[in-house]
Amino acid sequence: MVKVVTDSCSDITPQMAQEFGISVVPLYVQFGNETYRDNIDLSTEEFYRKLETSKVAPTTATATPNDFAQLFTKLSAETDEILTIVLSQKFSATYAAALEGKIMAGKNSRIEVIDSQAGAGAQMLLVLSAARMAQSGADLDRIVDRVSRSIPRVHVRMSFDTLEYLRRGGRIGKVQAFLGSLLKVNPVAGIKDGAAFPIARPRSRAQAMEFLVDFVKGFEEIEALAVEDATTPDDAEALLQRVKDVVPPERIYRSKVTPVVGTHVGRHVLAVSVLEAE
Repeated sequence: MVKVVTDSCSDITPQMAQEFGISVVPLYVQFGNETYRDNIDLSTEEFYRKLETSKVAPTTATATPNDFAQLFTKLSAETDEILTIVLSQKFSATYAAALEGKIMAGKNSRIEVIDSQAGAGAQMLLVLSAARMAQSGADLDRIVDRVSRSIPRVHVRMSFDTLEYLRRGGRIGKVQAFLGSLLKVNPVAGIKDGAAFPIARPRSRAQAMEFLVDFVKGFEEIEALAVEDATTPDDAEALLQRVKDVVPPERIYRSKVTPVVGTHVGRHVLAVSVLEAE
């Protein structure tokens, strides 16, 4: 059976990883001289508490080629086909690290590495789709083809209370256009071609949520949906209740934005990701 690998920026929960047989390679969060493996040494809850109280702003680092190589070597004892779906290379060097790890692991298994051109819930939906296919017995070629065709059909919208974290981490991209005009607004951004871009400037959290709900309901047919928050689960649940009728419940996924992603989006991010049906 094909083994599916991703990185922690997919926001795949431990429960999802166990249910679907997904291996998750953690990236790293650093507070000064302290380094933590994403969502392993530092839980999501602990991270956001630390983000609020620490005098040192966190930074992030990608997984190393050796991190990937060790996992690939381990999985090669179990299978001869491995698929790895990683964070957009416009956000991180994780894609390059996975490719180097593939070379280091040798040729005991066929290893394919795909740039998701996304992150967070959008990346998650691609990974879960691949894992479902793997569990149903699909071979690597079929899964790679499906994931490649799905990438343009994955859409993400994220609402922020501030863009300071994106700016500070250098991941702001075209969303920079919003800076300087953001007094009392809750900007909404998306990801296209692997990079963040500005969408709208709702004047309140309620208006931002309305925007996200309308975005989800605007699709004719949805294959899968992810709803994520960082520290505002009540908002995420309220949003979920308003869109739960547009997609089968078994294809709706709730998750938390993990520490590495949270470093760049902040404590009050609210996000929806849609895998549009073919």
